[in-house]
Formats: sequence, C-alpha cells, structure tokens
Amino acid sequence: MTYQDPELWQLYRQGDREALGQLVERYYRSLKHYGLKFKVDEFIVEDCIQELFLQLWQNRLHINKTESVKHYLFKALRHHILQYLRVQKRATFQELDWDDSGAEEADSESLMILKESLDMLTNTIQIQLASLPAREREALYLRYYEGLSIPEIADVMNVNRQSVSNFLQKALSKMRSKWLSPAFLTICILFKNFLM
Repeated sequence: MTYQDPELWQLYRQGDREALGQLVERYYRSLKHYGLKFKVDEFIVEDCIQELFLQLWQNRLHINKTESVKHYLFKALRHHILQYLRVQKRATFQELDWDDSGAEEADSESLMILKESLDMLTNTIQIQLASLPAREREALYLRYYEGLSIPEIADVMNVNRQSVSNFLQKALSKMRSKWLSPAFLTICILFKNFLM
C-alpha cells in the first residue's frame, strides 16, 4: 500500500520503521542531489543524510507533525551540512558555496544537432547561473527544481520571505537580461530550424 507523506510521517512518529524506510526511499535521491549542490564531498552528503534519518528515528517521540515532509527534510539536511562545515571551519553560513553544474546532458545519437544545441544551451545557462550569488542560485534551485514554496524556502534558508522573493526576483531579472544574448538567439534559431 502506498501512503502519502503525512500518513507516513504519522506512522513513523508512532514507531513504524517501515514508514521511515519509505520516506528514505522517497527522498534520498532528492536530498543527495540537493546536498551535493553545496560543493561538499559525496560521502559527506551521504553521512549527513544518514545522520539526519538516524536522528529522526531516535527523536521520533519529540518530532512534531509537519505540513510538508519534503520541506522538513530539506531544511534538516541543510542544517546538518552547515553543522558539518562549521565544525570543519570550512565555511560560515553566509559563505556556503553552491554548485550549479547539475544539468544533465541530452544523449541521443540520432539527434546529434539537437544534442549539440542542448549542450550549448546548458552551457549558456550554467554560465549565467554561475554569475549569480550563491543565495540566489539556491533559491532558484529550491523553487524551480524542488518545487518548494516561498515560505518553505525562507524556512530552509533561514531568511525571511521577503529575502527569498528578492533573491528570486534579482536572479530571474539577471537571467532574463542575458537571454537576448547572441549565443542564445543562435540556439533559438537552431531549435526552430531543427523542429521545422
């Protein structure tokens, strides 16, 4: 039987190991992908995720209900990674770096032109994202890749809602201003010609 997140969360809080296991299966990949964006080693992210779920199990009797399990887990993982970095004295909260190289390449032998165009577009987007401040990149990722709401992002990033709105607005404005670059127009023409 497939349970929704709130049901699994309630079962886990009541001591159901299988419910927590299902939450691990459901969110492990997303959590790992998010954790790797902080430019820390993969084994550190995996350790932080493991520690997160271990602490959830140990503290299940003291954990409250949550409106969004995904939001709760992202916020908790971010906290674990920050704690690790603070202990290692490698970064402070404001200096936390963000990796924007996660775009996957299109892979199709029969559509080589489209692949090259997609690679060029991915490159262009990565370059534009790399020029944004880390906080703006993180807000964009949480909003558009993970689908979190502005209040959830504010809670995960430990800032107020207006700051999140500002991060998103500034980032999108910067991205829009660069979309009319010659490289982007060339890519649009290639796509148009290919699809016609």
